[in-house]
Amino acid sequence: MGVHSPEFEFEKVYDNVVEATIRHGLDYPIVQDNEFSTWREFGNRYWPSKYLIDANGLLRFQHIGEGAYAETEAAIRVLLEEAGQDVSDIAPAYPTG
Repeated sequence: MGVHSPEFEFEKVYDNVVEATIRHGLDYPIVQDNEFSTWREFGNRYWPSKYLIDANGLLRFQHIGEGAYAETEAAIRVLLEEAGQDVSDIAPAYPTG
């Protein structure tokens, strides 16, 4: 699941968010948080920020800013495997060499 906390006014418009998720092929649930409730709960101060929560609700990975795509994907794969998902047949989007 993703949380969209809009930076600009046009990003607050629901139809724009829907169109962007389709355009970028995002097929997971995304919460539109125009009021920044989730942002405040995490004590977030940076754009963008990534937080990965495991199946038990524990924060297992965090990255602030752009980049760390391969590391983030590796952490996602670990969490999916721990949750019983087989990701071995899915090629990494960000191979680590």
